Amino acid sequence: MRLKQDGVWKTGWIYVKILLAYITVKLFYRKDPKTILLVGGNLGEKYEDNAAVFHRYATENFSDQMEIYWMYDPHYDYVKKHQIPKAVPLGSFRNYLLFFRASYSVHGHSIIYDLAPGMDKFIFLNKKTVMLHISHGIECFKKILIQKEDIPLLERCNYFNCASEYEYDIKRNEWGISDDKLVITGMARFDRLTPDHPSSEMKRLLLMFTWREWLFDLTEEEFLDSTYFLSTVGLLKSEKFQMIIQDEKLEVRVILHPFMKRYEKYFRENGIINERITFFSFDEILIMEELRDANMLITDYSSICWDFLYMNKPIIFYTFDQQEFLANRGSYLNLDTDLFGYKARNKEEVVYYLDTLIKEKRFENPFFNKASAYIDYFDDHNCERLATALFSKSSRRKQTNHKKESEDENHFSLVSAEAVQYNCNK
Repeated sequence: MRLKQDGVWKTGWIYVKILLAYITVKLFYRKDPKTILLVGGNLGEKYEDNAAVFHRYATENFSDQMEIYWMYDPHYDYVKKHQIPKAVPLGSFRNYLLFFRASYSVHGHSIIYDLAPGMDKFIFLNKKTVMLHISHGIECFKKILIQKEDIPLLERCNYFNCASEYEYDIKRNEWGISDDKLVITGMARFDRLTPDHPSSEMKRLLLMFTWREWLFDLTEEEFLDSTYFLSTVGLLKSEKFQMIIQDEKLEVRVILHPFMKRYEKYFRENGIINERITFFSFDEILIMEELRDANMLITDYSSICWDFLYMNKPIIFYTFDQQEFLANRGSYLNLDTDLFGYKARNKEEVVYYLDTLIKEKRFENPFFNKASAYIDYFDDHNCERLATALFSKSSRRKQTNHKKESEDENHFSLVSAEAVQYNCNK
C-alpha cells in the first residue's frame, strides 16, 4: 500500500537521479567536511508534528555546528509561509545528493515519503547516514503496519525514539527492535504544549478520527455505506448533538486524517457544515494550534489523544467500529479496560457524555492519573533529549565501532524476522 503513486516514467527518472547522486557523492564528496542533518515528516506535505518540532529546535540550537535541511513536497506551498530555512524539494537531484552526504537524518512516517522518494530499492547504498525514526505519536492504539517496501528501510534505521518506558516495551517486545536502537526521549511536540493545563470553559470541541487502510480501495457507494462514514455523519447530524452545540454555543471543528483526504468531498457535500460545525482539511489548519485551543476531544483511536491526556483535557473515545478495527489492524491497548477517556460505543453515548461534561463543568480529564503510565516526561526538554541521544550516541558509536562500519553491512540489526513476517501477513 503506497501512500503516493508515481507513473512508470517518473519512477524511472527518480531511479536515474538516485544513481547519479550516489556516483556524484562517491566521486566528489568522499572526504566531505560538512556535518549535515536532514529532517522530514508528514510526507513532506506539512510542517507539523514531531519531525517539524525537532527540526525547528535543531535549527535554533545546532545551525552553527551543522547544515540542517527540511525535505518538502513541492506540490505544497507552506515553506514560504513558515519561513523554513534550507528547504529542499523531495525527489530533486539535490534531495538525493544531500541524502547520500548526510551525517544524520530524522523522519516521521517513512524514509521514502519524508526524506527520499524511491530510496527503498537503493537504501543499501547509503552507508554513512545515522538514521532516526521519530515517533508520529505514542505507539499504542494501532499495531504496526509493515509493507514490503518498509522492511529494508526499517532494518537500515539506527535509532527509534520512544516517548516512554511503555512505548519502549512495545517497540522492543512487539516490534522486535534491539535495545541498542531504542532511545527514550519523550515526544518532541509535547515541548509546544503545557502539561496538566485543562481549560476553564467548554467552547471549542475538536473531532478527529484516524485513518483506516482497508477503506482505501472502496468504491464511492461502498464508502458512503461504510461504518466509518455513517457513524461520523450520524453523530454530527443527530438531533441531540445539534441541540447541545446550539444551546451551549459550542464550536465544533472536524478534521479528517490526511491519509483520508480522498474522501473529504463526501463529508463536505453531506450537509454537515453549518454555523456551529466547521470542516477542515489537514492542510488548512495548524494542528498544534488546534490542540492548544480546543477544550476537549472526540476521537476514535487517533494518537492525537495523547496530547489531550498530556494537557489534562477531557476525551470521548467513539469506538463505533471496534471489532472491525481490531480484526483489521489490532491494538496494543485493551480498548475495553485501558482507555484514558470516556468510552462511547455509539452516537447516543457520545451525546450523553458530552451533555454530562458540559452540565457538570468537567473541564479536566478524570483519567489524568493514568498519564504517567504512558508518558515519562512532563517538561519541555523532549527535543533536547532527542538531540542528545542522536548526536551523542552516534558519536560514541563511531568512535568505538569505526572498524565495523564496512561497506557491506548496516550499523545495527533491527526488526526480528518473526515480527516482520507477522506484520506483513496482516
